[in-house]
Amino acid sequence: MSGESDLYFEQLHVGEMANLVYLVGSRSTREALIVDPAWAVDALLDKAEEDGIEVTGALATHYHQDHVGGSLFGTEIEGIARLLARKPVPIHVNHHEADGLKDVTGASETDLRRVEGGDVLELGAIRVRLLHTPGHTPGSQCFLVEEEGQPGRLVSGDTLFLGSCGRVDLPGSDPEAMYRSLNETLVRLPDDTIVFPGHLYGDPQGSLGEQKRTNPLMRVSGLEQFLSFMGV
Repeated sequence: MSGESDLYFEQLHVGEMANLVYLVGSRSTREALIVDPAWAVDALLDKAEEDGIEVTGALATHYHQDHVGGSLFGTEIEGIARLLARKPVPIHVNHHEADGLKDVTGASETDLRRVEGGDVLELGAIRVRLLHTPGHTPGSQCFLVEEEGQPGRLVSGDTLFLGSCGRVDLPGSDPEAMYRSLNETLVRLPDDTIVFPGHLYGDPQGSLGEQKRTNPLMRVSGLEQFLSFMGV
């Protein structure tokens, strides 16, 4: 490839809740993982096929229906059920909420790969590091996409948005865990890491260094201030 990047990376705005879905993979091996395939599943798979890329697995940032499919506020979201019907690939989900994902999507145990924080998936020269970042949900995870010599790309789901973070007032949320995920786990990543959030709430991407400097949830002096800011 003579110095060209091996990274295949597509950010796609889909669905009725401003979701951002990602195709992450290797140009040399022509394979990719699809992150949070809840909406427009056929269009996402068609996009990969048009690019000459085969989707070989899915990554779930967390088990909320707007990210993996299921029934939400009277709306049926096709999600993983449609993905498996068209292309039965393994679904990588943090073990803390694998059972919850099965409940909301109808996926079976054999469809899942229960993963841990720190696990790494490799596609060609691309490494995808799985970071367990609980808070929004017990098994929320971010994906750090790494290629030698290039800034990392953090697909952050509903853990970190540009200028804010995911809600911590939902069933299964944990404000203290969210504080640790932001201010102990993600803050340690290099400043040049590029953040790609799970929803289009403003800019579609931005540097982690800028978030450390300007995001009030990453500038707090401690847990007490964080909880006060979040209103809990």
